[in-house]
Amino acid sequence: MNMNKKKFVLIMVLSACLGAVITFAGISVFSSGLLTDNNQGSVAGSDSGLSLGAQQGEEVSSGEMEKVANAFSVIKQNYVEGAEDDQLIEGAIQGMLESLDDPHSVYMDQETMEQFNEQIESSFEGIGTEVSMQDGKVTIIAPIKDTPAEKEGLRPNDQILAVDGESIEGLDLYEAVNKIRGEKGTEVVLDIQRPGVEETLEVEITRDSIPIETVYSETEEVDGKLIGVLQLTSFAEDTAADIEQELTNLEDQGIEGLVIDVRGNPGGLLPAVQDILKQFIPEDKPYMQTEDPTGKKTRYFSDTDEVKDYPIVTLINEGSASASEILASALNETQGYDIVGETSFGKGTVQQTVSMGDGSTIKITTLKWLTPDGNSINEVGVEPTIEQKMPDYYYTSPIQIDQPLSFDQSDSKIANAQTMLDGLGYSPGRTDGYFNEETQQAVESFQSDHDLSANGEINEETAEVLQTEIIEHVREGEDDLQLEKALEAVTQ
Repeated sequence: MNMNKKKFVLIMVLSACLGAVITFAGISVFSSGLLTDNNQGSVAGSDSGLSLGAQQGEEVSSGEMEKVANAFSVIKQNYVEGAEDDQLIEGAIQGMLESLDDPHSVYMDQETMEQFNEQIESSFEGIGTEVSMQDGKVTIIAPIKDTPAEKEGLRPNDQILAVDGESIEGLDLYEAVNKIRGEKGTEVVLDIQRPGVEETLEVEITRDSIPIETVYSETEEVDGKLIGVLQLTSFAEDTAADIEQELTNLEDQGIEGLVIDVRGNPGGLLPAVQDILKQFIPEDKPYMQTEDPTGKKTRYFSDTDEVKDYPIVTLINEGSASASEILASALNETQGYDIVGETSFGKGTVQQTVSMGDGSTIKITTLKWLTPDGNSINEVGVEPTIEQKMPDYYYTSPIQIDQPLSFDQSDSKIANAQTMLDGLGYSPGRTDGYFNEETQQAVESFQSDHDLSANGEINEETAEVLQTEIIEHVREGEDDLQLEKALEAVTQ
């Protein structure tokens, strides 16, 4: 076999790497394989960080290694187009990880890692989404608060099919992410497939700087009681400390209840959510469990003997994933605190990073995390104890039309527009997709109020303004039925 010793050692290394001693890399990686559109690690963080110690891997037999070496030699010597050593080695590593059929176990080559590390700063540039590879498609877990993605109405479970007219099918997550991200002020057009919507949506987004701020707080007065509201957008390095500070401020104001809002929060650093839970859960109860590849389970406890003297409610939705689900389930199962909203995303695994020694890195799923009672939520999600959906207009989609929609027509796009009009206070009379006289009058009123030609038809311009208004209405938190339900629950 024509293969020098160096080449053979490289093949041995790549074949054994998954079973080798695993240590934690000194970088932040993403929860649930979730990447922002610009590979910003400190926003989404990873669920790595458990002090598990080394795990000795299984030995690889000489026969198995010989097969790998033979394949390398056959390709190198016979492929008609020629193949570089690095190309084969990189491909072998990627192939092994792809064979696991786990969207959260991925390989980042040296170039990707350099870009990744460059962007672990206080802010980054892009559109502001957390994405994961689901069923082979780049899928949005959640848009980040106050970012271009949120402003343009991108939603959890939107699938990105193309970037600037170029299909991203077949690309790995990192390759796709690099096409989506870009400099502030530049534009990108995404083709989006939205669940429940027949046609592909085309969304044009202007990239911007994405600040990393993960904790927001405010107070609400309900039935004479002062209630604190903490919104967490992700779990980063400073999130636990920020929560401690904001919580102290709220308690100094005399709050009598707390709502923790993790809607649209895709997760983050596991140590961050652990440090948060230690502020709420007493030492006599585990706040979570993990299960390793051998089935061994480990329980994790706080070191506090204090319990808050006010009730707490957690708010979740389909964009709440990973660390958000740990938080909600822990508070519910240990303290009996209610969970309000909709079933969460369902990411119940933990990833660790392994440096390959040349600047590249493998991120691999090493653990399952379980709720305090030992329940797995992976691919299932956390169910709310109090289910509450948002108003129908929160779930509408952009109206993309070739011909104006007008009186006496029936169409699903008309139903979508009617729901938007109704949400904005213009009464269309119905929301079943039939364009009746009341709908025409509602359109005319909307057009007049927004300096459009009041012809009662929904043309491209009217559809665009209607979509902009409904997105702004949602961003302002109008008719937030879930928050209202949470405030109601915490005051009972």
